[in-house]
Amino acid sequence: MVIAVDTMGGDFAPQAIVKGALRGAKQLPVQIALVGRSEEIEKHLPDSAQRPSNLRIVAASDVIAMDAEPTGALRRPESSLFVAVDMVRNQEAQAVVSAGNSGALLALAHARVGVIEGLRRAGIAAPVISRRGPGIIIDAGANADCQPIHLAQFGLMGSIYAEYALDIREPRVGLLSIGSEPSKGNSLTRKAFDMLTAMPINFVGNIEADGIFNGQVDVTVADGFAGNVALKTAEAMAHFVMDDLDNCLRDALNGKLAEFLMTSKLGSLHRRYDYASYGGALLLGVRGIVVVSHGRSDSRAIASAIEVAQRAVEGGVVKHLEQACQQLAVNAN
Repeated sequence: MVIAVDTMGGDFAPQAIVKGALRGAKQLPVQIALVGRSEEIEKHLPDSAQRPSNLRIVAASDVIAMDAEPTGALRRPESSLFVAVDMVRNQEAQAVVSAGNSGALLALAHARVGVIEGLRRAGIAAPVISRRGPGIIIDAGANADCQPIHLAQFGLMGSIYAEYALDIREPRVGLLSIGSEPSKGNSLTRKAFDMLTAMPINFVGNIEADGIFNGQVDVTVADGFAGNVALKTAEAMAHFVMDDLDNCLRDALNGKLAEFLMTSKLGSLHRRYDYASYGGALLLGVRGIVVVSHGRSDSRAIASAIEVAQRAVEGGVVKHLEQACQQLAVNAN
């Protein structure tokens, strides 16, 4: 398995990206291709004698800035992001990971890798943690404006990902709305409810936002606008609560005791709610594994993102999606 990593994308690139790839190379049974400016990548690698054998450099001279216009990426074939995505297109790699310009990554994935036949849109499946364990929310920001069929297909894509990459048997799929009754919501969610009911998935109906985290579902379906707002709000609240708890303990307890609690008990909580522990979100619906990492990703987050890619490849997520779409087409006829 080869995973292409865009080393030039991200707020802390290339240092954090290269260090994360080194961690991934040591921990995972994969081949990692570091795509970017060779001389800059080399600065952050150990001597060749100490370098993992499953790590190599693929030269790319151009860099797409974080604030660059996404569609402009299609005209920059020498960029690290373009080269990394094209490795998947040309079957030189089974997955690509980038913490760079997410809009450019989505544009390149659609144009160069392509959407699976039968699907209308690709969607971002972002990891979430609930009382019952890991889950996902889809779409987490790729499609701000959706039609009911898009949400229905997001449910199918999310269910397949949860089953084959997260090992969740018969994943429960819920539709994000403002009430649990089928009649609740707007025109989009009411129509999507009927379509999701007809999908070959374990659709459990509407959920409110608290259902994402209380273990009610494994897969939360939403349009990209609502999904992104829900996800970012949850991330911000988690950081706020943990920081506030840290400060309260420091104020109430002596230094050594506070430090002990924060590094032991609270340390495990920090890791549980830290995005770096989950690495990245999968762009579901394209004919290859594309992992969108947080722009602020550190080395731990990049190593986790590489693991996300590995699990999706090993689970055959793309193959299972293609088979599901083919079966839907047969049933429709």
